[in-house]
Amino acid sequence: MAVPVRPRLLAALAPTFLACLLLQVDAGAGIPEKAFNLTWISTDFKTILEWQPKPTNYTYTVQISDRSRNWKNKCIATTDTECDLTDEIVKDVNWTYEAKVLSVPWRNSTDGKDLLVFHGVEPPFTNAPKFLPYRDTKLGQPVIEQFEQGGTKLNVSVKDSLTLVRKGGAFLTLRQVFGKDLGYILTYRKGPSTGRKTNTTNTNTFMIDVEEGVSYCFFVQAVIFSRKNNQKSPESITVCTEQWKSILGETLIIVGAVVFLVTVFIIILSISLCKRRRRGAGQKRKDTPSPLA
Repeated sequence: MAVPVRPRLLAALAPTFLACLLLQVDAGAGIPEKAFNLTWISTDFKTILEWQPKPTNYTYTVQISDRSRNWKNKCIATTDTECDLTDEIVKDVNWTYEAKVLSVPWRNSTDGKDLLVFHGVEPPFTNAPKFLPYRDTKLGQPVIEQFEQGGTKLNVSVKDSLTLVRKGGAFLTLRQVFGKDLGYILTYRKGPSTGRKTNTTNTNTFMIDVEEGVSYCFFVQAVIFSRKNNQKSPESITVCTEQWKSILGETLIIVGAVVFLVTVFIIILSISLCKRRRRGAGQKRKDTPSPLA
């Protein structure tokens, strides 16, 4: 005789049965691995979050906090190990952003609505270091816009790099973002010398005293005075004044002329030696008696 099963008992056991079934599915799919080595890569406010490892049977979703302390989903269900967060951090470069990388199973990665739910529990995640764009973005390589050496003065102008920070639809320069907190360092030397001198300004121009008629080579670096880390940019391309270029050109012309003259002398000497050898050989044939004589 069959034992009747009460509907209330079935209803009570249903959640337990469903949970066991979901656990078995997860066991077959594998448990997502938490991300590690979360690193911010940022230059002139172009900002990417990188991490490891490459996912297998799961995906990643990045979340970043805004000024309202709300979490916004970015790079949803990606198998990449990086996420470009520039469009978020340029909204306010003086705000300290928090971000985290969630490891989400394949079946929960079809849209952004269920990314926060993993059988009622938040998916495994790893927090990134806090990121303050104004303090943490690195400075790109600056460009020397123009320079002129006249008499005892050397004038150098530096071009402000464009950033990805927008205002009114236009991209702002480093100067527009940092103001007087941005400066430049000029490192210069006499053309043939190895001794260096430096000059610092919080504007975009230098006017330094130099020796008249002497050539100079120099490069610049951008600097944020308020920083303790990431304070300086890479060095710009080294350029030299026209005097140095002229001296170098004259030197090359002189060296070329000397090489040409030496080459001509060697050719003439070789031809002369060959003629002497031929004359000597002909004279020997004349002096040798004929066997019929």
